[in-house]
Amino acid sequence: MNPIIPKSPEVPKLSESEIDFLTHTVFGPEKTIIKCDALFVFSGTHPGHWEKALEAYNETGVDKIIVTGGNSLTGKKHPEWQFDNQTEADVIIDYLIKNGVPAQQIVSEKSSTNTLENVKFALDVFDFSQIKSLMFICKSHATGRQLRTLTKYLPENIDYIPYTFDAEYSGNIVSRQEWFNSDIGRSRVWGEYLRILHYGEKGDITPLKMN
Repeated sequence: MNPIIPKSPEVPKLSESEIDFLTHTVFGPEKTIIKCDALFVFSGTHPGHWEKALEAYNETGVDKIIVTGGNSLTGKKHPEWQFDNQTEADVIIDYLIKNGVPAQQIVSEKSSTNTLENVKFALDVFDFSQIKSLMFICKSHATGRQLRTLTKYLPENIDYIPYTFDAEYSGNIVSRQEWFNSDIGRSRVWGEYLRILHYGEKGDITPLKMN
């Protein structure tokens, strides 16, 4: 998924109902955290990707963790990234193992460069037909798009539970509760909405059904 749409596009004036719609669409469903059959970790250079993966493992005792990620083609890394050119999957796996997760519970792919490839390449290393529930780690404002990527390619009978973390831009937290209170929050969420529309029309993700 190349960054055709800017990360922070210009945002139209939004009504309260439009804000509610964007919150539901972009941040996805709110689900109770329970133990799932597997944990899927979307790749990234934000520490939340590995910290939340460990937190989810410790909280639920999930038996299998699918870690994804090579190196993003955008070349932009989180300011706290200190791992040179290691793959994102290797960094996540190293962190999990150092913090007590048994290596045999982890499967991985280390070639993907974006969300679409995270999911498609994971199909080569894990049999998703054997599970009924899947928890996934991602940024909270990427949940809607990444959930739609999973539902596009994985079996229809899987129940999904997001386990997310909030990202910060220019000192503003982009969270489900606060995104609309800052210009950068509005812009980031609007950009995610445009990507959901674009990739849905392109056929890369499950499209948004408009009433």
